[in-house]
Amino acid sequence: MSRLSEKVIEKIKNDILYVLYETKLKGVYTKHISDEIARDDELVLNLLKNMEKNKLVKRATIFKRRVKWVMEEEAYKKYKEMLNTI
Repeated sequence: MSRLSEKVIEKIKNDILYVLYETKLKGVYTKHISDEIARDDELVLNLLKNMEKNKLVKRATIFKRRVKWVMEEEAYKKYKEMLNTI
């Protein structure tokens, strides 16, 4: 497996945030996110956990093997402002 640079990881995280932003705080399963950005489920899950520690995303629902993710309210507002300024 090849190592990803920090720049690529940041781009993937941005893609994850965009997918979550598009769902408008409804919640998305890890599998759906990985399908949308065409990345491995495990990579996306690891990045989501990292983003959870940084208070960018949170777990909406937890089932036995599936987790729904949403953006934190504060992160959603900042992301919306950022997109409106572009």
